[in-house]
Amino acid sequence: MKTSWRSASLAATGAALLALTTACGQDTGAQNTTGQNVGNASKAQGGYGSSGSDAYGSSGDSSASPAAKAEPAGQLAAWDSKKLGKVLTDSKGMTLYRFDKDTAKPPKSTCDAACLKTWPAVPASGAEAPTGVDSALLGSVAAADGTKQLTVAGWPVYRYAMDTSPGDAKGQGVGGVWFAAAPNGKKASPAAAAAPADPKGLSTRKDPKLGEIVVDKNGMTVYRFLKDSAWPIKSNCVGACATKWPAVEPVAKNDTKSIPLKGFMAFTRPDGGKQQTLNCWPVYTFSGDKKPGDTNGQGVGGTWYAASPAGKPVGAPK
Repeated sequence: MKTSWRSASLAATGAALLALTTACGQDTGAQNTTGQNVGNASKAQGGYGSSGSDAYGSSGDSSASPAAKAEPAGQLAAWDSKKLGKVLTDSKGMTLYRFDKDTAKPPKSTCDAACLKTWPAVPASGAEAPTGVDSALLGSVAAADGTKQLTVAGWPVYRYAMDTSPGDAKGQGVGGVWFAAAPNGKKASPAAAAAPADPKGLSTRKDPKLGEIVVDKNGMTVYRFLKDSAWPIKSNCVGACATKWPAVEPVAKNDTKSIPLKGFMAFTRPDGGKQQTLNCWPVYTFSGDKKPGDTNGQGVGGTWYAASPAGKPVGAPK
């Protein structure tokens, strides 16, 4: 009986020790003696596993992300993203990307075989230009896997394996080198979306926050000044104010797009210059706006607001 008790005690102690050792081994990985898994973990830490990314922004771990299929692009299209502007997509609405380490002149893909597992090359065969885009911008280049890869304005284009639904743009900015492509082959950007496709002296654009507002021929936001008057037409922005808020010069009626012509006229400013009006209200641009799409003048001093096509100050207190 004594021997049996001692044997049982030793067995229980051994089982407890084994359980403790197993638990610790699972937590730290220190008990793995095969070498294979430890080697894989080291590789992941080096940038090819799900915990990091290599120079291509790739995971390198086929179990971390499913490889996207190199399906034909078909009829290319563009969708308006509030954050990215106009984004180039394939016929299924999947975002297409470009890689900063590639070149457009001459076209060259530098995404190697490992990279292509995460960023599949888009086949050139059967691809058609988006509506309104010159088909001459489409071309092809040899990818590392032998694919005849689609190029747009010379830039090779790719899909991203982690994008699973139309409208996904999870590859945007990955590694600081991958970016959604615009329909013209450039990087997608809100500024590019803001610029009118067919610039006129005055036209409109859809601002994500303000709605439809007026822009000049350069795509710059047009403003109203609440201290002005419409009848009689008068500008109260003179001197230093006129330097900060340049008056919109007269625009011919046939050089407008989506602008109501009621009250669309020019008048003589207090300084002798000519200025355009919308519905009889003087309009301006803002020196603080540096690029198309900027609305830095909105709400300044509680008196400056973007102008609607009807000449109303968008967002002004009622």
